Amino acid sequence: MTYQPDAHNVIIAVHGGAGNKLIREETTPELEKAHRDGLADALRAGEQLLRAGGSSVDAVEAAVRVLEDNELFNAGKGSVFTEDGGHELDASIMRGADLAAGAIAGVRNVRNPVLAARLVMERTSHVLLCGDGAESFAVRNGLRPVTQDYFWTQRRLDQLNEAKDPQIPERAEYSTVGAVAVDRDGDLAAATSTGGTTNQMSGRVGDSPIIGAGTYARNDTAAISATGQGEVFIRGAAAGTISAMVEFGGLSLAEAAFDVVMRRLPALGGTGGVIAIDRQGAFAGPHSTPGMLHGYLTMDGEIVTKVFTDDPR
Repeated sequence: MTYQPDAHNVIIAVHGGAGNKLIREETTPELEKAHRDGLADALRAGEQLLRAGGSSVDAVEAAVRVLEDNELFNAGKGSVFTEDGGHELDASIMRGADLAAGAIAGVRNVRNPVLAARLVMERTSHVLLCGDGAESFAVRNGLRPVTQDYFWTQRRLDQLNEAKDPQIPERAEYSTVGAVAVDRDGDLAAATSTGGTTNQMSGRVGDSPIIGAGTYARNDTAAISATGQGEVFIRGAAAGTISAMVEFGGLSLAEAAFDVVMRRLPALGGTGGVIAIDRQGAFAGPHSTPGMLHGYLTMDGEIVTKVFTDDPR
């Protein structure tokens, strides 16, 4: 079977998480519009920088920051609760031109984790900072801290209470945000940000800040941002494997992304999805979950958003 890209001539794509997402019959027009607008706003933020000659790194940072500020998505403002009623956030960013990368994990007072991740990439010799060290680094480099109250929302608290109730069936929802882009120089970049999973153990870190698992970018292969069952994406080195299958296996981006998401990761017991783009603008967005919130923007300015489980693949 030959797998074709989901779209061509894409310059930026975003995702808002995989899992049992919106069901058309149960979603009000207002809620549908809010999700589509959220994805479109992120795409436009990235597009504005790309059209002005900005880098792909600038674009993915801007897009992810918009999603972090939108409480509909599980990143930044909309982050879920840990089992002890707190919020712990992770993010990463990677530049395809030279494989530079930065990430932070387990931060509790950083409003926009993607900004801190980029600072790690550009101002340190490290790739990943976590916990108190990451918090201190962010403040020293000009990011104003927020209190945990900033991340509080009633909807996320209700989800925590439901997750703690053994009478309520568990929902397979892996809410993460991410972006991938290609700029006018053909340079790729990817970024991913998350508030974790509802009711997770304090100190748990998923794939989002792990380069090669939840995020990867290499100019001669692809830029990838993942969303799914983080532990399995780490074990399967999901994003890096897609890149390696293109580089060493001779597969197309669509073939490699499908193989990892639809075959390899389910064989390890996990589900989820990715968004991926190459230098020619070929876009792939496979997901083994019923739905994945995502969208993309083409060179000619067309925006496509997919929010329902039955939206065309």
